Order: sequence, then C-alpha cells, then structure tokens
Amino acid sequence: MAPASSLIPAPAQSRLFMSGNDAVSRAVWEAGVRVAAAYPGTPSTEMLEVLSTYPDIYTEWSINEKVSLEVALGASMAGSRAFCAMKHVGLNVAADALMTLTLTGINGGLVIAVADDVGLSSSQNEQDSRNWGRFAHIPVFEPADSQEAYAMTLAAFELSERFQAPVLLRLTTRICHVKGLVVVGERQERPVSGFTKDAARWVMVPGNAGKRLPLMFEREKAMAQAAAESPLNVVEDGSDRRVGFVASGPAALHVREAFPDAPLFKLGFSYPVPIERIREFAAGVERVVVAEEVDPLLELELKAAGIAVVGKEILPRIGELAPHVLRPAVAGLLGETLPASAAPLAAPLPVFPRPPTMCVACPHLGVYYTLSQVKNITISGDIGCYTLGAGQPWNALDTCISMGASMGMALGLDKGRSPAEKDRKIVAVIGDSTFMHMGMQGLLDIVYNKGNVTVLLLDNRAVGMTGGQDNPGNGRDIHGEETVRVDFPALVKALGVREERVHVVNPYELPTLFKRLREETKIPEPSVIITNQPCVLVKDYHKQQPFMVEEDKCTGCGNCVEVGCPAIHVTRRAKVVKPNGREVDLSFVRIETAACTGCGLCVQPCAPTAIVPAPKAASVHVLKQH
Repeated sequence: MAPASSLIPAPAQSRLFMSGNDAVSRAVWEAGVRVAAAYPGTPSTEMLEVLSTYPDIYTEWSINEKVSLEVALGASMAGSRAFCAMKHVGLNVAADALMTLTLTGINGGLVIAVADDVGLSSSQNEQDSRNWGRFAHIPVFEPADSQEAYAMTLAAFELSERFQAPVLLRLTTRICHVKGLVVVGERQERPVSGFTKDAARWVMVPGNAGKRLPLMFEREKAMAQAAAESPLNVVEDGSDRRVGFVASGPAALHVREAFPDAPLFKLGFSYPVPIERIREFAAGVERVVVAEEVDPLLELELKAAGIAVVGKEILPRIGELAPHVLRPAVAGLLGETLPASAAPLAAPLPVFPRPPTMCVACPHLGVYYTLSQVKNITISGDIGCYTLGAGQPWNALDTCISMGASMGMALGLDKGRSPAEKDRKIVAVIGDSTFMHMGMQGLLDIVYNKGNVTVLLLDNRAVGMTGGQDNPGNGRDIHGEETVRVDFPALVKALGVREERVHVVNPYELPTLFKRLREETKIPEPSVIITNQPCVLVKDYHKQQPFMVEEDKCTGCGNCVEVGCPAIHVTRRAKVVKPNGREVDLSFVRIETAACTGCGLCVQPCAPTAIVPAPKAASVHVLKQH
C-alpha cells in the first residue's frame, strides 16, 4: 500500500518549499473552498494569513474561534466548501458549535484545522485535540509532514462531503512550522448547491436533535469502515520484529528515525481507529508499542479491544516523542543497554538565560511599571503580550488562565476576598483583541453584579502576540482594507460602566497613568482605564528621536531599569553604604540607541536627568524588536 506522502494531485504542476501551514492553505484553495475564517493563535496563525493572499476565496479574522466555526458552518450550509483554523485551546472556545454541528452534519465540505502545541512552545496548556474526534464523533486526519498536510486536506474535503460531516485535521507545531517540498496542483472550482430549508435538520431543538443522534452513530460506524480501508493508514514493514510500533503524525516519523528496521503501523486517518487492521499488525510482531503525542487515547482503545500494547507505561505523557526519548524507553522494555553510539548527546553548555520580555518601547511597559509601584493590589491577568508582565522586573501579574479570564476572575477575587483583604485593590488587565474575543461578557458580568474592579484595557490596535494581525480595534480587515473601528470608550459605556469611570490614557505619560490608577482603585465600583498607543511593530506606530545616557551624570539609581525596556543595558553594578548605614545596590546603564524608538518612558523616572536625546546621526537605523 502506498504511503500517504505519495497521495499527490494529478497532474502535478510544481514543487514548492512549504511549511505545514502553507501546505494546508494551498490545499484549501485548490479544493475550491469559498469561505475561510480563523482567530489568530500560534501555531495555526499562518494558515489564514496565507489564504488571504489567494484569489477566489473569502477570508476573515473572526472575533473568536467559535464565531469562525459558525461562519464556516454557515457557508457549508449554503453549499460552499468551507474551512476554519485554530490552535488547540481555540477549539475549546468553538466546542459549543462543534458539538451540535456534528448532529446537523454539513452540506459543502467543512474542514477544521486544529494546531496542537505539543511541548508548550507558546501556550498555557498542552492538550490533545484527538479527543474531539471521539467526543464529537467526527473523523480525524493526522499528517506527518508538509506533503501529507497538503494531501490530507484535499482528502478531508472529499471525506467530509461523502459522510456529510466535518473533518478534524489535527496538526502539531512541528507540522505547522517545519518546511518541506510539496507537489501541488491547481484550483478546482466546485458548484455551490445553495441553502435548502430543512428545520428538522438545521434547527436543533431537543425534538429535532434527538432524531439526529441515531444518524450520527450510523455515520460513525460507516466512517470506521472507511478508516479500515483508507490508504492514509499504512503498514511499513521491518526486519526487526521484536517490537512493532503504532503511531501517527510526527511521532511516526520519530519512530522511523529511531527504529528504521522496526515494523510501523502509521495512522493518517486516526479516528475512527482501524482496530482489526491493527490487531492483524500486532499478530506479526512480538510486542507493540503505541507512540502517541500526548494522551494515551489509542493505547486505551486498543487495550479495551483486547490487543496487548505498551504505551505510557514507558513513554512520557508530556512533550514530543523524539528519538532521544524513544530509544532508551524501548531499550528498557527489551532489557537492553543502549550502545554508546545511541546514547543521548552530552548536555549542551549552559547558555546565559534570556527570559521573554516586551519589545523596546512597548506601550505595555509603562502600564506594568506603574502597577509594580502600587501596593496592596491583586492583578488578574490575561492572554497576550501583556502576560509578560508577570516576569522581571515588574512581577505585576498574579493570575493568567485563559482568554478573557481576567474579567471573571477579578470579580471572583473581589467577591471571595477575606475580611483581612477588604482594602485590597482588584485590577484586571486585558488587551484589546482579547477583550473583544471573550472579555466583553466578563466586563458586563462585573457591572451587572456590582464588582469593585478596575479594568486596564490595553488597546494597542493589533493582535500583538501572534504577529500584529488586524482586528476590529484598528478598523482594518485581513486584507488591510478599512472597515468599522470599535470605539472602546463607547463600548464599555454600553456595557454599563458609568461615563465618569471611563478614562483614556496615554501609557507613555507615567504621571497621568499612575494618577488615574490610584484614583480609580479607590472608587468602589467598576471602572475602566483604556490605554491608546499602538504596538511598536505595526504601521500605526511612529518612532521618534532615540535617547542616550550621559554616563557622567548617571548615579546608578536604577529607576530606568525598572521600566523593563530591553534597550536599556546595565553596564556596571556597585554597592554603597548610605550615612544611615543602609546598603544600596547601584546599576549604571547605557541605552542601545539603535534600538531605542524615543518613547520617553525611561526619561520620566530618571532621578539625575541623565537620559537625553541622542544626536540624530546616532539614530539612523532603528532595529525592529521581535
């Protein structure tokens, strides 16, 4: 049986060097999709960014993942092929719609690409989206490289229309961002059938939904037969039959690299599980190891079917199953000692730690510098660039759970405080995109339930953490074209915050920001402080003349260091003893003038006024911070 990577379109037109995200986007376009929607989220973001450059397809940044799935479903109901993409935690947000559309089914083919962040490169948790296949009774495809990502996307649309069900295309960071050669074809236009009114199918009141349940289970049974016969599931033979492996996605490639002579059952169409084919494979080897990232879903299902397998007894439940993880685990299973040539390489030399930080002149710097100066405060945080406020030198974030959680958690911190904390100030920090994604409901809840919470709404006119994508806060769509721009002061007033308690502040003006924060936290009712300066990496930001330090004036007070700007470098530290006997640490600094954009944050707390504008000749080139 041919491996999945050989499932290329005919006639082949060209070979391109593509990431998995690129390859999925190309296949979506070629499949004749007419509507694609997403909310940015690493590692899935590039799929919609790439799709937005293709003709003949409507693309949008949706306000959140649930809306993106609903847009795609609506297009599918209208008879068009549709696509949406999200990271793993985004599918949690979209689950409400997902769990019902599995009952209604679809009309035009619908593929949902979900990117799991195995190894926690840029996420607050590590979850296995394969669970949704079982939970929602929908098929799951798992590519292992860019070519397979392309081929399986095309196959997913065909399967979706064959069974009138959405197909989950499960990717991981390694697939999304690693590049390889992909053989591609051209776009095939698809007829659009139009929307057919059928309340018994599309209106999911309990009476209608109950009648669709048996149809869903019948469909799942038919899909199981399709998985058993699918060419996406392949047996790769091997001469060393002491251990055979069952794996999918990148884990299958790790197995092949670590054990090139071992038999491998490589799953591409991984749910429903082709139980009998795996049972037949297991009969031909002495032992079977299930290598899956990250939950033991397949392992438990095979054990329940009476197939003797080994999995998480020897393999970790976190992170990628790279060869250096697989080899010692399997050697232990076989009672062997790894030869020196196969042992892990020596530990790398220690590298100077580089904790994540905000960009030079980031408008959030002033916010966290100010928060770090306020005493007796609890700060409820959220997901975005501003999550970095939890780190040095600010240490000004106390919670961070999920998108929009700062609002509800702040209210809970207020209502659940102990009598000893009655005077503690509760502040919620949230970005503009996160506020629109899932924070508006939380603010309404604070207002409705009379919470004593001060909200810092950081409007930097971009989805900053995922690459500065446009959103309703800056009034540009995915193509950069002008559209309606959200009026945040009007919006929060419409949610019930009193006009006197809504303030717009320039976050580079530290005295004003500090004054507003101090005043609003004293008021026992909901208030919102909106900062209004753009992300330094988007076109709305305009740099100014940079600054420098006059070294002979620098007293080492270190106030500028506490701002946290990475353009400020400590050149020398010293200790002095004051006349009162107190020992003081001094930090003498310089400013990387080429990186400085002239925001002036560091100038304001400088006690000896040692920070001055740099000569223009010294600021010809300004580095973009990433």
